[in-house]
Amino acid sequence: MKCSVQKDKLAESVNQVMKAISTKTTIPILTGIKLTAGMDGLTLTGSNSDISIKSYIPKLEDDRENVVVETAGSIILPSRLFSELVRKLPDENINIEVDARLIAKITSGRSEFTLNGLDPDEYPNLPVINEKDVFSIKKDLLKDVIRQTVYAVSLSETRPVLTGVKWTLLDGKLECVATDSHRLSERSVPVENGNTEDTREMVVPGSSLNELSKILDDDDDQVVDIVMTSNQILFKSSNVQFYSRLLDGNYPDTSRLIPTESKTVLTLSTKDLYHAIERASLLAKEERNNVVKLRAEADEVEISSQSLELGRVFETLRAEKFEGDALRISFSAKFMMDALGKIDAENVKIYFIGPMRPIIIRPVGDENILMLILPIRTF
Repeated sequence: MKCSVQKDKLAESVNQVMKAISTKTTIPILTGIKLTAGMDGLTLTGSNSDISIKSYIPKLEDDRENVVVETAGSIILPSRLFSELVRKLPDENINIEVDARLIAKITSGRSEFTLNGLDPDEYPNLPVINEKDVFSIKKDLLKDVIRQTVYAVSLSETRPVLTGVKWTLLDGKLECVATDSHRLSERSVPVENGNTEDTREMVVPGSSLNELSKILDDDDDQVVDIVMTSNQILFKSSNVQFYSRLLDGNYPDTSRLIPTESKTVLTLSTKDLYHAIERASLLAKEERNNVVKLRAEADEVEISSQSLELGRVFETLRAEKFEGDALRISFSAKFMMDALGKIDAENVKIYFIGPMRPIIIRPVGDENILMLILPIRTF
């Protein structure tokens, strides 16, 4: 294998595939990056068994020559060292030459390194995915969906299926639900080519979605093609392919958790409520449950918290709209701030049924987002 590649393109690709590489893996070859040079460009692959990322640097792009390949071939190089090396090489052009003994000579400007490589034939093959079940979603919309749902997944492995987000595809719509048993987030979005007659369900690991979100750039006009199988999902975006395993297990029926009636409905400024709870939580976080209390009567909403050692805080907000009965309720400041922080709308509607029943949060003007948190008994 012999090729030369532009440093900025190589650094970008290395950065993307590094998100799939774990130093803790029990399979030594997976600590490396696989480089494959072909006549159409250079492909980098990283994997940790759960997720795999393939980043492609095309030979020509926008009339710019990114890669010149003299001899096709493959090599696996130590990921951490190669990543550092690419970032710190002096010249804008990097030459990579691999001999028959799998020793890679890397030159840039006046710098020359040799790295011991591993046999690419021993690298696990990426899953072969039949691309008949493909649907597409705009990149910025996919990033929003991940941001607004993945925060509610469980961080505990006691129920592994709850560490993922349940995706349901039906009639051109993708519905995403995440819950950790104490809170829930639900978002539905339209997708292209998703008109399946059968309901398709899958549970995508929250950790995979977090990593995917990091490698999706902010090019709003691009779409991401998503391919599903029974145990794998593939995201294809421009020159990047992101594979993730799916979680096994039956996801709970969350629709039963969502109340259909309410006794009190408050419409409040999202920012004002967030900042009031944030200030109250300065005292609340010293206590065990990080509890903030809310009292609502007429159009006045009081946010309060106390610490036995530090003191008390009270703050009054004016509700944009108040419907129903007066109310006193307590909840986790962190859970409420996590939900409000993901809402882009100026105002938010909060539905209450009673002091120990779920609290429903919806942005005003968008019926496709629903967030739920359970209150805490203090009264």
